[in-house]
Amino acid sequence: MKFEEREKMNELTIFNQELIPVYTTDTGEQVVIGRELHDALGIGKDYSSWFRKMTDYGFTENDDFSLLTQKGEQKGSGGHNRIDHILKFDMAKHICMIQRTEVGMKIRQKLIELEKQVNHRDSYMIQDPIARARAWIEEQKKLKALELQNAQMKPKALFAEAVETSSTSILIGDMAKLLRQNGVEVGQRRLFDWLRTNGWLMKSGESRNMPTQKAMEKGYFEIRERAISNPDGSVRITKTTKVTGKGQVWLTNEFMGERA
Repeated sequence: MKFEEREKMNELTIFNQELIPVYTTDTGEQVVIGRELHDALGIGKDYSSWFRKMTDYGFTENDDFSLLTQKGEQKGSGGHNRIDHILKFDMAKHICMIQRTEVGMKIRQKLIELEKQVNHRDSYMIQDPIARARAWIEEQKKLKALELQNAQMKPKALFAEAVETSSTSILIGDMAKLLRQNGVEVGQRRLFDWLRTNGWLMKSGESRNMPTQKAMEKGYFEIRERAISNPDGSVRITKTTKVTGKGQVWLTNEFMGERA
């Protein structure tokens, strides 16, 4: 889907208004508009920042989406352009899944249903029985490919959640909760065992559960020290191992099978 001129809204025909407007292009392809999807999903952050983050999942211009520039309100003697995007269904469905919200799942399911209706209608209109059978086989292949893509997107969605929290260091127990909430069967004790066994935390002595040298060099962990005053006036220092933002992303990839 390549648009040589960017102001193409007049060439799109509204196909379905439920949940989110769905359009067909002059070539018969179904698409949605980026800002309308952003609004329907109830995204809090501004559209431009959100869309840039979505493209980090590997979507590319002219393959998965096209730039759409609409004229905005006049400012003084000049004007400005409002950036928007035309999204193919596959990209829109992946974005809906990444949000991990009820409305996102509803919109995604609606897009899938519309896609099936169009594919079934196109196959049914083929008169030749052999050609119709081949079209049905191709449709089934596409559905299986979509299921595979969805399975591959799950670790990426979890990766996005880890990135969201990567600016703050967290306790190892909290890291285990994050993984467990997203389908990884690991508890705090098992995570500590795994980190010690694989050489990321010290195994014994006073330094037990402190980061090893390689863990510190990688920037995966940090040690937080706190001074506590005892009743007799003395001061003792406690040390706690915390997972950095970089470490959260690394552990997410490790346990989801997406090693960096």
